[in-house]
Amino acid sequence: MYIDNYWVERYGNGQPVVLLHGFTGSSQTWQSLRPFFSKQQLIVIDLPGHGHTTAKVESMDDCCKGLYRVFNELGLELFDLVGYSMGGRTALSFACKYPEMVRTLTLESASPGLATKAERDARQHKDQELADYISNHSLEVFVNKWENIPLFASQKQLPFEIREKIRHERLSQAKEGLVHSLLTMGTGMMPPVWNQLAQLKMPVLLMVGERDQKFVEINKKMDKWMPNSRLAIIENAGHAIHVEQIKIFGTILEEFILEEGHSNDSRMGK
Repeated sequence: MYIDNYWVERYGNGQPVVLLHGFTGSSQTWQSLRPFFSKQQLIVIDLPGHGHTTAKVESMDDCCKGLYRVFNELGLELFDLVGYSMGGRTALSFACKYPEMVRTLTLESASPGLATKAERDARQHKDQELADYISNHSLEVFVNKWENIPLFASQKQLPFEIREKIRHERLSQAKEGLVHSLLTMGTGMMPPVWNQLAQLKMPVLLMVGERDQKFVEINKKMDKWMPNSRLAIIENAGHAIHVEQIKIFGTILEEFILEEGHSNDSRMGK
């Protein structure tokens, strides 16, 4: 269903768990996780520039405001929030802006943005180059390039049918949407939230794959700054743990939400 031009899908009943996908993903990213949450209500959303969502945003903050309106329309007051990569940056930005709505926060292969202006300027330049590449080539040519970047090298070992499923999801996107996403919500455009990490009081689960060394180091730093976080480094996984080690990812996530969610409810008198 559409809410404020965002595509939203709901499954099941109970405590709501909201899932946000990564760049070139969609609500389809999370379908394989549904068996792990038979007692919860799963809510998956296509972020701007992806899937069926037609909403246009000018910034990460603009997206967070849009998600806030969506959650209000859904009647969500307190929910467990999960985000992967770009969706993780979005989830973290949302939690910093609306902490009272987030019961627990799970970040898979995410970052708080780039700390210095020089880093952000350099990344904006790279994102602009990638946006130009997408604009000037067919979607298939871009996807061929994207699935072969070092970040996804560990996915080469996945079974053919899983790799084809990921490829099909990427090929289902619109070039204009991906360009829009890069230039409004890319890492270079995101206002960093490093200085807000210490203020987040909700339970936080940081998940990274051991083969994704860059994000292992980023998340170790995040873990030191956050007062109520735990870091899980998953063996035999790279950037996309929910694809490469679905059973381990689903089990750890389910246990975290059940345990920390209940303890958080107790602290809040619920």
